[in-house]
Amino acid sequence: VQLQASGGGLVQAGGSLRLSCVDSEGTTSNNAKGWFRQAPGKERAFVAAISGSGGSIRYADSVKGRFTISRDNTKRTVYLQMNSLKSEDTAVYYCAAGRYSGYSISSTGYDYWGQGTQVTVSS
Repeated sequence: VQLQASGGGLVQAGGSLRLSCVDSEGTTSNNAKGWFRQAPGKERAFVAAISGSGGSIRYADSVKGRFTISRDNTKRTVYLQMNSLKSEDTAVYYCAAGRYSGYSISSTGYDYWGQGTQVTVSS
């Protein structure tokens, strides 16, 4: 399984970014997907998750109302639309895929991880 995350960058506070994560081999197209982030000196934290069908979604309280997770299984891609970005959103963002269709908010619920993409929000 190869997950390739992209879309990170430098943005001013209040701005937007859209992250993408492609399963290049297509082996997890119908599995749950999650986004996590890790800021310097902190542990990896849950951001958002979506079930295999896209019918169930969960967000961390810190991003609720600002971030939107979605997926296009025909393109083997999961997205994270990030609006109203804040400096505390600065982190390396990782996408992950589980073995099954049900999502998890714990990193231990995911078996496959992308390489991470840096998001930096300047204040």
